[in-house]
Amino acid sequence: MKAMVMDGFESGGGTAQAVYKAVEDELKSCGCEIESFRLRDLTIADCAGDFLCWMKTPGTCVVDDDNRKIARTMVNSDLHVVLTHITFGCYSSTLKKALDHLVQNINPFFRKFQGEVHHEPRYDRYPRYLAVGVLPQSDKESERIFQTLVHRNSINMYTPAYKAGVLYEHQSPDEMRQRIRGYLGEVGVRQ
Repeated sequence: MKAMVMDGFESGGGTAQAVYKAVEDELKSCGCEIESFRLRDLTIADCAGDFLCWMKTPGTCVVDDDNRKIARTMVNSDLHVVLTHITFGCYSSTLKKALDHLVQNINPFFRKFQGEVHHEPRYDRYPRYLAVGVLPQSDKESERIFQTLVHRNSINMYTPAYKAGVLYEHQSPDEMRQRIRGYLGEVGVRQ
């Protein structure tokens, strides 16, 4: 199984490093082939929202930076994992900027999907989606917003299975690995 990991943490120390290591360890124990993107180290322009990736260069962003490889890797993966601190219930700005560019992986045309109007898929298959968010401590409202955001994004990207998992900064690496193992199981990745 091919797994793509988008590390959307603003910095790589402390909890971010522990979460990344736990995810990497669990993916390896499942036999996954991993391709990681540490977004803070990459060049990714803001999405211009001009939709030229739909009209001028269908399926490819007109901005030639690291976003192109990320979008291509995502579509060719079986599992798409994102890691982020939860900020007001949402993704980090670093992760959000990269996720905005994934619009190139859907079509500009509309269709009804699950009783709602959504863009048509560009490809025959899309990867499973696991979003792992980190909070300093339990915050039910932020967790609810994060879970709703991940759910809505999973519909837009036609994922066959998704999970919005939440970890807390005070958890031990073993607790994090155990929860991540459970999240992977929920999206159909087994050891």
